[in-house]
Amino acid sequence: MTSSAQMPISRFPVPALSEMPADIRDRLLAVQEKSGFIPNVFLVLAHRPEEFRAFFAYHDALMDKPGNLSKAEREMIVVATSNANQCQYCVVAHGAILRIRAKNPLIADQVAINYRKADITERQKAMLDFAMRVAFEAYAIGDDDIATLAGHGFDQEDVWDIAAIAAFFGMSNRLANVTSMRPNDEFYTLGR
Repeated sequence: MTSSAQMPISRFPVPALSEMPADIRDRLLAVQEKSGFIPNVFLVLAHRPEEFRAFFAYHDALMDKPGNLSKAEREMIVVATSNANQCQYCVVAHGAILRIRAKNPLIADQVAINYRKADITERQKAMLDFAMRVAFEAYAIGDDDIATLAGHGFDQEDVWDIAAIAAFFGMSNRLANVTSMRPNDEFYTLGR
């Protein structure tokens, strides 16, 4: 059995920190200082610096903004849709973030496996129902879907946020799967 430390984190080249543009290297070092390690997504995406910058600018705009969706709810969207897209990296990494943000060691596993049975609110289940519809049937979304969310207290900006997070991570899931991005071992124990 090969140890996970010996497994490649991507099937594409991963640049050394010393080879990265200064702004990207600085961001990775700041992440490492804050969390104690560099999540592999940063290393893998550094293969394409312009795309790295665009990816994380949009990621940060969606995931770190103020609004009616809590940071934990944003992570629920990522975990549920990433599981449906069979993205191991995103389920493991964002599952860890969800456990921390929700202050609940069970929630990420519940949401990933079957959010309909998870210990979340009806409002959150409606949010995830809509996110899944965006992930797989965006072409069929109509006014009734928006009305259902409004009935749970979501406003128009919330609807946009839910849709944008599901859509962005659909792209991220596909890229993570194609690159064979490996989750860092550290993620498995965070928030447990």
